[in-house]
Amino acid sequence: MKRHFLIGVTAALMAFPAISQTAAEPAEPSSQAQQSEEDRATLMEARIAALKAGLKLTPAQVKDWDSLEKVLREVSSARATRRKSFREQAMVFHEKDEVIQGMKLGAKDLIARGEELQKVAEAAAPLFDSMDADQKHRFTLLLRSFIAPGAQK
Repeated sequence: MKRHFLIGVTAALMAFPAISQTAAEPAEPSSQAQQSEEDRATLMEARIAALKAGLKLTPAQVKDWDSLEKVLREVSSARATRRKSFREQAMVFHEKDEVIQGMKLGAKDLIARGEELQKVAEAAAPLFDSMDADQKHRFTLLLRSFIAPGAQK
C-alpha cells in the first residue's frame, strides 16, 4: 500500500513542476522547446554516432547494433512528439487549475517513458550480452544521453 502511495505522489510531483514551469514563462520557451525538429534529429544522430563509435563494436556485434539503433531512433521520435503534446496540454491544465488532469497527464507520460525504456532495454540486451567489460562500461556512460538527456552526473 505504501508503495502505491509513493508511486502516486511521485507522479503528482513530476506533473506539477512541468505544469508550473510551462506556465511560468510562456513568452520565453525553454531551450529544449526552442529546438527545431531538425535540431533534435541532428542531436540524435550525433548521440547515436557517439554511442556506436565509443563502443568500438566487433564485426560480430554489428548485427545486434542495427536493431538497437532502429529502436533508439523510434523512441527518440516518439518522445519528441509526446513532449510537445505534453507541454501544450500541461499549459491548458495549468491555466484552468485542473490539477487532477495534470496529474493524470504526468502519469500517462511516466507510463510512456517506462514503455520506451523497456523497448530500449530489450533491443540492447543481445548487444550488451556480447560486450566485454570495457564496452559495457562505455555503454553505460554513453546511453545516459538517450535515457535522460541533460541529466548526466
